[in-house]
Amino acid sequence: MSRNPGRPLSPHLTIWKWGPHMAVSILHRITGSGLAVVAGLGFVWWLVAAASGADAYANFLTCANSPIGYLFAIGLTWAFFQHLSSGVRHFVLDIGAGYELRTNKTWAVVVMAAPLLLTLLVWAPIVAKALQQGGN
Repeated sequence: MSRNPGRPLSPHLTIWKWGPHMAVSILHRITGSGLAVVAGLGFVWWLVAAASGADAYANFLTCANSPIGYLFAIGLTWAFFQHLSSGVRHFVLDIGAGYELRTNKTWAVVVMAAPLLLTLLVWAPIVAKALQQGGN
């Protein structure tokens, strides 16, 4: 396919001034792909371990309850909340609201901050209980 030289090229990331709205859009794509791959593999691992017997499931639980397992779970939780918040933002934009520059920037910043708070609210009691049980 040849390009018509009379038509301008579409601007790319190197031309536009970066803003929070661009970061949210890119994070939405990254978190969606990450959730699909990492959470999908984790789910398959859990199913295979459960179907393979008590020893395999015990190995799965040992890995899941390790510090690296917690790190993956916390990361997946953040990615879920990031993708969810960004999806709600995109839905609002799809209905025609929030395109004013100041509003768009404000909600983009909120969409990046809210998943951190939500992840903290979910994981703080879990980690506190795990640390408490580990100390006993």
